[in-house]
Amino acid sequence: MSKDTHTMPETRSWREIPQEVRPRAMSREGRRRLAMGVTRAILGVLAAGTVAWGAWEMAAVLRENPDSMPSAAKSDRVRRLVLVTDGVLDQNWLARTLAIPQDATLMGLDLNELRLRVLADAQVSSAAIARNFPDRLTVRISERSPVARLMAQAAGGTPAMLLVSRDGVAFAGKGFDPAMEATLPWLDGVRLVRSGGSFVPIGGMRAVSDLLGAAKLEAENLYRSWQVISMARLASDGEIEVRTRDGMRVVFGTREDYLRQIARLDLLVDDSTDPTRPLREVNLALGSQVPVAYGKAAPALSEPPVNTAVAPGSSNPVIAFPAFSSLRADTHREL
Repeated sequence: MSKDTHTMPETRSWREIPQEVRPRAMSREGRRRLAMGVTRAILGVLAAGTVAWGAWEMAAVLRENPDSMPSAAKSDRVRRLVLVTDGVLDQNWLARTLAIPQDATLMGLDLNELRLRVLADAQVSSAAIARNFPDRLTVRISERSPVARLMAQAAGGTPAMLLVSRDGVAFAGKGFDPAMEATLPWLDGVRLVRSGGSFVPIGGMRAVSDLLGAAKLEAENLYRSWQVISMARLASDGEIEVRTRDGMRVVFGTREDYLRQIARLDLLVDDSTDPTRPLREVNLALGSQVPVAYGKAAPALSEPPVNTAVAPGSSNPVIAFPAFSSLRADTHREL
């Protein structure tokens, strides 16, 4: 009976390995070539960095000192306007606002003046303008979003609707969907004061905006019925009065969490199922004890309440009153 046998591989001493297959130390010439290769790679990286830094510095110098621009570059006309916005303003608005002459050159533009033109529109909250050679001007803006609306009328003027942002800035509003605007409640009890070509921000709008945002998020069915938001007692009593489309009046307090107050209102509305005894008044500003009144509610107002303010240094009144009846880049425009 045969038996498998295993033999160990033959081992050889170091001296028995042929010299030609032994690992050899790098020669002096090899070390020199390796060092030169590493040095060339480092110099290449440094050269590329120097070129990039120099280009950045040159661009900065040209921005600060247009006179240093070669005459050929200074003669390039502005051919393209680029608008980057987080809102609804478009390329046509940009062209009208900047009003750049047809023969204007990129280096001949006063960027600070153009930025002031853009910011003169109260719908714009911030703006930055940059030259992009050879012929492009890029404008980046952030826009205000409306949370409410009101009607404004100067003495002898025609009433016009204004939109109001969270920070209390009233602006004409361009580019918004009319269907969206129709869902915004009207403001009452505000002081609208003109300052130069715009209006002083309405005080207390952040408190109102927080209430509207909470209602829209947590109880949209209630929010859709809100017609007028009165700020008449906000500064004095910390109260915001809401009038719904069916005539109910609801008072919210600014000293308690809005979500709790909205939840209580939602429960009261759900429990008020008797059509002969509808809710007429609800006061949520007193905490967990909520006074309510039942009965036929007053109909929605057909005549707008009027709020009058006098512009500083002028005897002409400005009237604000309700009327009852949320990263896009635009394409280039050739000048």
